Amino acid sequence: MKKIVMILVAFLVMGGLNMALAGEPGKGPAGTAKTLEKATFAGGCFWCMEPPFEKLKGVDAVISGYTGGMTENPKYEEVSSGRTGHAEAVEVHYDPSQITYGELLDVFWRNIDPTTRDRQFVDTGSQYRTAIFYHNDEQKRLAEDSKKKLDASARFGKPIVTEIVSAGKFYRAEEYHQDYYKKSSKRYTFYRFNSGRDQYLERIWGKEKDK
Repeated sequence: MKKIVMILVAFLVMGGLNMALAGEPGKGPAGTAKTLEKATFAGGCFWCMEPPFEKLKGVDAVISGYTGGMTENPKYEEVSSGRTGHAEAVEVHYDPSQITYGELLDVFWRNIDPTTRDRQFVDTGSQYRTAIFYHNDEQKRLAEDSKKKLDASARFGKPIVTEIVSAGKFYRAEEYHQDYYKKSSKRYTFYRFNSGRDQYLERIWGKEKDK
């Protein structure tokens, strides 16, 4: 009996050791979690802000949601009313060893009109304002530097009014909003074309918009 128990204990110990060495799916050696950071951007309708970030190498997830306001646990209908103070935004989870925050900023600027206050294309109201919600001092510095450079370039022909503010609580939007461009591709394509977003970006950036 003792011999059987000893064999079972040895088997369990070896099994646990092998698991630790192999790690788990999506994790590094010895089960260490992949280190991800967050970047939060508001660029008008969050349906249109998911695709540009999701296609990037090093981006682990892009979540549509609401942030920047006062109302707790807001619903889409409440945010759409413009009375919650929240903006539609995306929270980007990324691996800084594969993509930098500066590169994410470049993608953000190339997908918005930063010269309109409380509006993005056909959508109007403070919930559609553009904003960079920084999570630390380094993100704040990089965001402010990138804004100054773009302003100085006069690329947009107007002053940039995009806010740069400290990130607050981010509320995940309803599930039907997540990856809307995949779930309802026809409606998304129709909305995006008629919003005028792509036409504006093509005019401002040309071939550079897809870099």
